[in-house]
Amino acid sequence: MLELVKKNIHMNRWKGNATSQITLDDDFIVPDTMDDVDQVILDSGEIVIESVKNQGERVLVRGKMDFNVLYRKSEGGLQALGGSISFEEPINVPGLEEKDYVQLGWDLEDLNAGMINSRKLSIKAIVTLEVKVETLYDVEAAVELDTGMSGAGAPAMMGGVSDLNGTPQVEVLRRNVDVAAIAVRRKDTYRIKENLQLSGNKPNIDHILWSEMKLRGITTRPLDGKMVLDGELMVFVIYQGEGEDAPVQWLEESIPFTGELDLSEASEEMVPSVSVHLIHREIEAKPDYDGEMRELDVDAVLELDMKLYREESMELLSDLYSTNRELSLETGDACFDKVLTKNMSKCKIAEKLNMDHADRILQICHSEGVVKIDETEVKEDGLHVEGVLEVSLLYLTADDSQPIQSSVEVIPFHYLIEAPGINEKTICQLVPGLEQMSAVMMGGGTVEVKATIALDLLALQPVCEQVIKNVSEAPMDLKKLQQMPGIVGYIVQPGDSLWKIAKKFHTTVETIMTTNGLTDSLIKPGDRLLLVKEMS
Repeated sequence: MLELVKKNIHMNRWKGNATSQITLDDDFIVPDTMDDVDQVILDSGEIVIESVKNQGERVLVRGKMDFNVLYRKSEGGLQALGGSISFEEPINVPGLEEKDYVQLGWDLEDLNAGMINSRKLSIKAIVTLEVKVETLYDVEAAVELDTGMSGAGAPAMMGGVSDLNGTPQVEVLRRNVDVAAIAVRRKDTYRIKENLQLSGNKPNIDHILWSEMKLRGITTRPLDGKMVLDGELMVFVIYQGEGEDAPVQWLEESIPFTGELDLSEASEEMVPSVSVHLIHREIEAKPDYDGEMRELDVDAVLELDMKLYREESMELLSDLYSTNRELSLETGDACFDKVLTKNMSKCKIAEKLNMDHADRILQICHSEGVVKIDETEVKEDGLHVEGVLEVSLLYLTADDSQPIQSSVEVIPFHYLIEAPGINEKTICQLVPGLEQMSAVMMGGGTVEVKATIALDLLALQPVCEQVIKNVSEAPMDLKKLQQMPGIVGYIVQPGDSLWKIAKKFHTTVETIMTTNGLTDSLIKPGDRLLLVKEMS
């Protein structure tokens, strides 16, 4: 009596993604307590996602864009204001089910703060939302055969003969299948707290006008029982100096950090896919030991959306046949993802920019960059990435009436990420980031920008494998067996294997090798074989 030993395979499969682009457009009145606007100097925005809900075959995303604007007052000096624009966006995802896992990514494509008049600003932005959907499901597949010879789990016989009414003589073909199963899926936060002190040549802080925090050079890696996080927090502050006629000052610092998050299920050999977002940023001026406002307390919170894949190699039953029974196999398909490649690439940029009114620039105060991917294309040699590095520059000018100015420049780039075996069906999870950047004034009215862009690619390959679900047996058809020749000469055809030949001619791989003096199972078209029918 034949019994299949089955294993329940916990599969993870990528179902697809959907993208939606929304335009935010609103006018904001300058509060009565604030001065008139003469010129917008800087603007910045951050997307805050408040909720993501599955609703049938769509995902409802609610959130807001927090924005800040630094402007020059009509009578001189700088001032800042901020606000929010809320949004609610339904994204259609055909085939979405309640059990599916939805991951949301977002990107602030464009932000423009312009003057309508001295008391009103126009805020416009384009936000791209991308929904990625994965599903978990179970598939039962045969991994071993129990012939009933010595209880459950007895190994299947390979070769030999037996009586027609005795133990089934079964030939078994096995194969290994590589599977990428999600072992860990979790969100967690990591906090960075730091105290910065002003250098001795800078005046005390009266009040903060502008602050920015950006992440650079972020890397994550799993270890046994934990996730390790490395990177830099870039902090930039513009403040009004203390005292009458005190000039506007700025401070720029890099805060390196290394930390660990407890993750009991993690292990070092797992393949990570981790996105990191800065979800809270706060900078506050504090007095030092002498009571003077010369310190800045930095408080930042990072959110990590972590997926860890465990690569498993499973041995499945690929085919069965018997030399003394008729076996009927019930098969089915099991579809899953496997890891094709994990590649961290670095694209270096060196570009000289010709600035408007460059002859009037005295000093670059601050530079910041944002990596934006425009297009990815799968080709034979890998994944081709087209994008831009959007560079924001804040600088001092020789114009006393407008001493601080800003400019946004765009540097295009192209990069090939090597990914052997990639094709149109490959699922590419690409996370871009800025590792480092500098902007330096050169002669001839140009600014040289050097940057390193990190491109973290996880490529998953969808695979469908045929698996054996059930087997039934019946007595051997003796008439059919007797009609087969006992001995036959055979010329190997293209696509043949010893297994296929043995199954077709009612023999075994072992018998073919012994009869023909073969030391291994490798054969090629044109080889001549002597085949002897197995008689039980």
